[in-house]
Amino acid sequence: MTKSASPSRHLPTSPFKAPVAPAPKHFAEGDQVTHDMYGLGRVIGIEDGIAALVDFGSTQMRILSPYTKMTKL
Repeated sequence: MTKSASPSRHLPTSPFKAPVAPAPKHFAEGDQVTHDMYGLGRVIGIEDGIAALVDFGSTQMRILSPYTKMTKL
C-alpha cells in the first residue's frame, strides 16, 4: 500500500492547531521598508500583486511578491 503525496486535511476535532497561511503583505508608495539582503529602503512603485520597486539609496530593486524578506517599518 502506498501513501499519497497530498497533505491531509485538518480535522475540527484535532487537538493540534490547523496550519495557518501567513497573511499577504501589502505595501504602498512611500512606505519605509527593510529587506534582509538590501537593508533600509523606500517603496517608489507598486505593481499590484506582482512586485514593488524599492529605492535602497545606492540601488533600486524590483522585489517580487510575496515579499518574504521585506517588512514594513
